[in-house]
This record gives sequence, C-alpha cells and structure tokens, in this order.
Amino acid sequence: MPGRSGVRLVGARPVSERLSGHAAAGRRPLLLRGARPLGGPRQDVLVTHEVVATGATAARLAADLHAVRVDVEDLVLLPGLVDLHTHLREPGDEASEDIVSATRAAAAGGFTAVHAMANTDPPTDTVARAEALAQAAAARGVVDVAVVGAVTVGRRGVDVVDIPAMARSRARVRIFSDDGSCVGDPSVMRQALRSAAAAGALVAQHAQEPRLTEDAQVNERRATVELPGWPPVAEDVIVARDCVLGHDLGAPVHICHVSTAGAVDVLRWAKARGTAVTAEVAPHHLLLTDELVGTGDPVYKVNPPLRSAEDVEALRAALADGTIDAVATDHAPHVSSRKSCAWSQASPGMLGLERALAVVLTTMVAPGRLEWAQVADRMAHRPALIGGLADQGRPVAAGEPATLTLVDPTVRWRAAPRSTMSLSDNDPYVGQPLQGQVEATMLRGKVVHLAPGTVRGWPDDVADHLA
Repeated sequence: MPGRSGVRLVGARPVSERLSGHAAAGRRPLLLRGARPLGGPRQDVLVTHEVVATGATAARLAADLHAVRVDVEDLVLLPGLVDLHTHLREPGDEASEDIVSATRAAAAGGFTAVHAMANTDPPTDTVARAEALAQAAAARGVVDVAVVGAVTVGRRGVDVVDIPAMARSRARVRIFSDDGSCVGDPSVMRQALRSAAAAGALVAQHAQEPRLTEDAQVNERRATVELPGWPPVAEDVIVARDCVLGHDLGAPVHICHVSTAGAVDVLRWAKARGTAVTAEVAPHHLLLTDELVGTGDPVYKVNPPLRSAEDVEALRAALADGTIDAVATDHAPHVSSRKSCAWSQASPGMLGLERALAVVLTTMVAPGRLEWAQVADRMAHRPALIGGLADQGRPVAAGEPATLTLVDPTVRWRAAPRSTMSLSDNDPYVGQPLQGQVEATMLRGKVVHLAPGTVRGWPDDVADHLA
C-alpha cells in the first residue's frame, strides 16, 4: 500500500517489518549513496540488517526512514567475501593468532565469513571440540566462523573421524580437512569421501604425496643440498587420485591451495568428465614466484611452496576460466621466532586475509582477466556454496542480508611492515605494489571494519563500535 514516499512494500514484507530487527539493535538505516554494485552503474543502496532497496526506491525511502547518508560514489560494492581456508591458531597457538585478531584481519580484508582449519592443538576431530570452537567464535568473532573438522583422528591419516556426528552437531561441520597433512592412504580417503558425501559434507585435500616430499623445503627447480626439492608432480598425483576416487563414488572433493600447472590440467580433465571437484588458489600463488627463494628470507617459505612463473600463469588462467573455483587465503600466522631462523627450521605459512582482495585486483582485474562480477563469484558466491553458508555470498539486492564489502579500486599502495590486524607479522607482501583497498565491511548491517581516516558520513556509533 502506497504511503508518502509512494512505496511501502519492498520485496515480500512491509518496510516497517523489515526494519524491526535493525531498530531493536539501536542502529539507523544507512543510505549508501552512489555505490557501484559489482563495478556497474552507480545507484543508491538502502540497508538495515538487510538490503531494503536499491536505486530510486532506496533514495525515496531514505527520507521517510531518516536514514544516515554515506557518500560512497567512488567505491565498488561487493557481497561480503568468504574465505574457505583460514588458520585461526586457536586453540593451542594463541601467541600467533586468536579468534579476535584473525576475524578482525578478515574484516579488514573484506571477509565476512572464514572457515577455521582443523590443524589446531588439539585438532578439531570430535564433536565436543568442534562445538567448543563454534561457541567461542560466535561469542568473540568479528565475522562469521565456520568450523572445519579434521578428516582423521589426530590428523594422523589412519582412522576417519565420526563425520556424520560432526555434521549433525551444533557446529554443523560441512568441510573436513587434515590440511597441513595429506590424507595419503587411498583407502582412508575413499572411506572419508563416502562418509562425507552421505552426511552432505565434503573432504578438502591437502594434495602432497608424502613419500615424494620428505624433508622438502622449496620448489624442486630451486633445490640445493641444504634445501631439498618439492616436485610439482607430488601435488599432481594426489589431485588425480582423489578426482578418480570422488568420481567413482559420486562424492564431492575439494582441492586446497592448488599451485601447479599439472594440477590445473588434471582439474580440467576431471571437470570435463563430470567429476564433482572444486578447487581453490591462494593469493600468494597468484602473485609470488620461487625466484623469492633466492632472498633466503623464510617469510617466503610456504606449503605448498612458491612455484615458477609458468605455474603462476597457469593458475591465473584457471581462475579466469573457472577451472579453479575460488580464491582462499591459507592465512597462516606465525610468531616471529618461527620465521627469524634458518629456512630449513622455519615454519611454512604466510598471512593472507588483509591482502587477498588487493592481490586479485592487481593480478586479475587490472589486466582485464576478471570482471567485478567474477571477483564476487570467486571470492564470495562460490566459496559460500562450497562451504554450505546459505546467508553468505548473496547478491546485493532487496531482501538479501546487508553483508557487504566496499572497495576503493583506485588506490595504489605498498604494504608496510607490521601493518596488519594479525598478531603475527609474517607478511610476504611487504613492499609489493598492490591496487585496491577495502574501505568498509558490513555483516548483516553492522559495520565491522572501517578503514582509518575514512570520512564519508558514517554515523558516530560505527566508530564507537570499532574502537
């Protein structure tokens, strides 16, 4: 029924009803003026806990609703990003990272949901541990945290965990991974794939043939006597094996942090024959190469290792054509003592949450290999589908959650040392030229990140909340 604005209904419910939850939280509606959804034409977007309206309708309703007007004309509006691969380090290694610091870093990178990998201490291999982590994350996390369960007890690769029980639990585990270790035994992997498929879940494999990578430190072509080599084929053979196993069972399988051109070839073959396989690439494998091994700086030590320029090009092409489904950060913080040592003694892993989007914009959008809609697909929509997160990765449209990321695509910058929200500083992007920066992140209408120095009309309570 029309009112003074001429519009009283948006979507399926009256505006008054759609505003009730937001008003109860003590927050006024926000009118994002001149936003560019997915880089398209500018339009106003009216948000509460959800997107109320877009375009001319949003502008008309804003006056009636006394919305706070925020000028975002030069910003691109994306769905909140979803990370399939985050190491929270809690429990067991809170000196490197914890729930609060990791989720703050996620929000600063434009992520509104992360998947917490299971290689904690103790590992997330029981219902009790999964539920305890989910409860802690719900209480202290700045963004949503989905719990990833281990595939095998203790991540030892022998006994498959109780996948059905963990999937049914209050933690609602949908991804199982022994990440950091490969499920090397094909019979164990087959059992896990079958069990996960029956429970509506999937297994995410760390593709590393153990016998081909004993003591491996660097990409094989950079091997020395002191630093044994890691052959790319050690990844390829596990990807091929698990695609065949999954295809035989009709079970989905996900491949973590793809790093080789050979693995890309296998994925293309498997998808062409109808295998239910998905795959992710880490931002560092899209930008950095094994040339950096020559610096001797263990900040560049990672598992799987940095690869050749030819591998990097293959990964970019696969992300562009959809062979690789998602960008996942593999955010792996470490205290400085684990990186301020000899390469062979250093722990593998890099920070990623706060730089991932800028890496994608630099390597894929700036050269014209991805459009903004494809960025949203690879970093929000597909990861949410893979992880089973129904209210994440949604389009910017009336009736959808106001879970959004605002990006300034014009900013060119270089990461400074110790300039992240993480408790650790193993940042491989220091000094790298990057393009694009997250200015604000919203989770169901709540601003969970606002870049320092931003003045656009954001309400005072946003700053109070972030402080």
